[in-house]
Amino acid sequence: MNLYFFTSAFIFLIGLGALAIIVMFVIDVTQTSDAVRRNYPVVGRFRHLFSTLGEFFRQYFFAMDREEMPFNRAEREWIGRAAKGEDNTVAFGSTKMLTAPGTAIFVNCPFPTLDEDAAEVQPLLVGPYCEIPYNAGSFFNISAMSYGALSTPAVRALSKGAKLAGCWMNTGEGGLSPYHLEGGADIIFQIGTAKYGVRDDDGSLSDTKLKEIAAHEQVRMFELKMSQGAKPGKGGILPGAKVNAEIAAIRGIPEGQDSISPNRHPEVNDAASMLDMINHIRKVTGKPVGFKAVVGSYGWLSELAKEIQRRGIDSAPDFITVDSGDGGTGAAPMPLMDNVGLVVRESLPLVVDIMTEYGLRDRIKIIASGKLVTPSEVAWALAAGADFINSARGFMFSLGCIQALKCNKNTCPTGITTHNKRLQKGLNPADKSVKVANFCKNLIHEVEVISHSCGVGRPRLLKRKHVRIMQSDGTSVPMDERYPYKDILPEYLPKTAAE
Repeated sequence: MNLYFFTSAFIFLIGLGALAIIVMFVIDVTQTSDAVRRNYPVVGRFRHLFSTLGEFFRQYFFAMDREEMPFNRAEREWIGRAAKGEDNTVAFGSTKMLTAPGTAIFVNCPFPTLDEDAAEVQPLLVGPYCEIPYNAGSFFNISAMSYGALSTPAVRALSKGAKLAGCWMNTGEGGLSPYHLEGGADIIFQIGTAKYGVRDDDGSLSDTKLKEIAAHEQVRMFELKMSQGAKPGKGGILPGAKVNAEIAAIRGIPEGQDSISPNRHPEVNDAASMLDMINHIRKVTGKPVGFKAVVGSYGWLSELAKEIQRRGIDSAPDFITVDSGDGGTGAAPMPLMDNVGLVVRESLPLVVDIMTEYGLRDRIKIIASGKLVTPSEVAWALAAGADFINSARGFMFSLGCIQALKCNKNTCPTGITTHNKRLQKGLNPADKSVKVANFCKNLIHEVEVISHSCGVGRPRLLKRKHVRIMQSDGTSVPMDERYPYKDILPEYLPKTAAE
């Protein structure tokens, strides 16, 4: 009886398979949208399957440790070990191509700083002219990622982890959710072009809602987003599949519809009107206000600096976040992500130098953002002149991101960028918050190791003279020769110095 049953089942399955092949054959030869399937029915379907699976095979079997983009296996594994608090030493030599043009080589000192002589990282005051300035404790912080783009457990984990690490967390342009506040972390509230969370019904800036946000003690600063690395010149994109009732309420938009931000703030037409908006927000909130931008053309930065000097130094933005033009966590058109905006390696020294020339470097704090996820990259940014470094994807990796490249599909397999409850179950905020904190603390520690090797007591004492930049001929030049320090222009020298 059992033999008869299994024989019948086998014949049925063979017949079902043959029928399926016949159906696919008929569909393929009659459709006109795919030439490969029409010319090679059934077999042509494997092309799509192999293309889909290709990224997974490359990641796990074929790509070398330093080959993958946008982040290679060596970088991801370093973050993974740091997040777990595991030993992060390696053996048998570097796998990094150290002679590649642009590679930063730190100049070690023959007499390194002794551990007992090292100084702890000091807090840095932002917004000295504000009613409520911010004394920021960490130079490495969580960059802008919106609730909506990120899932509820991901935001919870980041908030609690930031509190454990003593760093700040940027809300991104999606508004302030209860989950940002839940962990007790310092919060930077970002105001995007759609002004989610602080908008009137017509989309304009609401002073009443600004005051409500500023009333939270945890909200330490406000960041006006002019542009971001993923899509310079285009506003934020949140697919309708991610806009649930809660997110719609926080942002002040319709549920289930694509959330597309304007490509710029309509009321900001030039440097002067941008300063007007920054000063208005600072007056309403009483807290430090700066702006985030990807640098492409940069003449406007000089115009901004001149306008600040004309109005008075207290009118300056309290900080500038320099974002890199080579992409970010958000959904974006490929042409913008690939080819618009300068990368932070070029734009950061440029912004620092312009602010220096106009006598504003001490007044305006500089934050660097964009693919700075390892100690060497963060140390480079500090040496180039940054006061703080923000990272988004580094902290996503600490949450367990596997670089599946599905952030915009609501199908993230690790539960970080999806609102699918089944997929979110894999992300335990209590466990992941510890990994977030470990990553932050261990990265800061290893930046300190680099600074001590260069003979300075703490990371912010790193200067361009401590770095050499590899050239195409295989030799290196000092960074302070490649990007020489600028002097303050005579007309902007302090009066006592000028006299």
